[in-house]
Amino acid sequence: MAYVEGFVVAVPEENQEAYRDLAARAAEIFKRYGATRVVEAWGTDVPEGKVTDFPRAVQSEPGEVVVFSWIEFPSKQARDETFARMEAENAMDDFMGEMPFDGKRMIFGGFETILDV
Repeated sequence: MAYVEGFVVAVPEENQEAYRDLAARAAEIFKRYGATRVVEAWGTDVPEGKVTDFPRAVQSEPGEVVVFSWIEFPSKQARDETFARMEAENAMDDFMGEMPFDGKRMIFGGFETILDV
């Protein structure tokens, strides 16, 4: 089954188009290097929880929207190879300074798929 690299970030509402443009450019690069799918989802119903929630996880501030995204790879090995090649070739260097959000509050991780129906 696929391997998934997931991300959650808080983006200022007014930066939606800038985020979308950056995400589209990054998606092209990820797919060129081996990703099979890239999904970006703009939060429209992200409730506050009693103990924890998405907004708290990324320390969302007033006027920010939680974005949930993931990149699929054929395997963890493919993900590792993709990231290594991208880093070695500085594939993202051209626009990484253009982040329309606070990257220090991004959460991310890699996940093995255990069910896909």
